[in-house]
Amino acid sequence: MSTGLIIALIVMVALVVAVAAVVTLRARGPRHGTSLKRRFGPEYDRAVARHDGDTKAAERELAERVERHGDLRVRPLEPAERESYEARWTSAQERFVDSPGDAVAEADRLLAELAGTRGYPAGHYEEQLAALSVHHAHHVEGYRRVHRVAQARANGAHDGGAGTEEMREAMVEARALFEELVRASGHDGGNHRAAVDGDRKSPARRGHHVPSMLHRRQAKES
Repeated sequence: MSTGLIIALIVMVALVVAVAAVVTLRARGPRHGTSLKRRFGPEYDRAVARHDGDTKAAERELAERVERHGDLRVRPLEPAERESYEARWTSAQERFVDSPGDAVAEADRLLAELAGTRGYPAGHYEEQLAALSVHHAHHVEGYRRVHRVAQARANGAHDGGAGTEEMREAMVEARALFEELVRASGHDGGNHRAAVDGDRKSPARRGHHVPSMLHRRQAKES
C-alpha cells in the first residue's frame, strides 16, 4: 500500500471520528437539558427566568447543583425525632390562627433545622436550598416563601409585608417539603412515593392531614 493511500485513509478516519464527536456532543446537549428539566421541574423554569431566558446559563447552574449535592447522603430520623418535628409543626399550624406571622417564621426555622438534621447543608440558607432543590425540586418553593416572610419580619416589616392569605398559602406549600423531609429515609432522591405510601400505612399519620387550623382562620374571616 502506497504512502499516499495510507495518509488518505488516516485523514478519512480522522474526519469520521471528528464528525462522530460533533454529532455526539450535539445530541448530548438537548438530552442533558431535557434531563435537567425533568429532574428540576419548576426549579428549571425559575433558573431560566433568573438568567433572563438564557437556558444554557440556567442549565450550567443546575448542573453545578447536581455536581455539588447529587450524591448527598441523608440520614433517617429516629422515631423520637420524627415525632418531635411533627408535634412542632402541628403547633406552628395551630399558632397560625392567632399569630400567622409567628407561625410562618417558626415554619421557616423548623424547615432549616429539619433539613440540617437530615444532613443537608446547615447554617447557610442559599446553599441548603440549592441542595434541597436537587432532591426535592417540586417542593422547595414553599420553603422560599416562608423564608421570605420570616426575613422581612426580621427586618422590621409587619408580618413580612404579606397578607394572611399569602402566608396561609406559604404554610400549606411549605408543609409539602416538611412531609417529604420528615418521612423520607436513606438516600432521598425525592422519594416522594415512599413517603406517600408510608402516610397511607401509618395510623398516626392519618391524623396528620391538611392543616385544618389554617383553613379555619380563612373560614372565620369569610
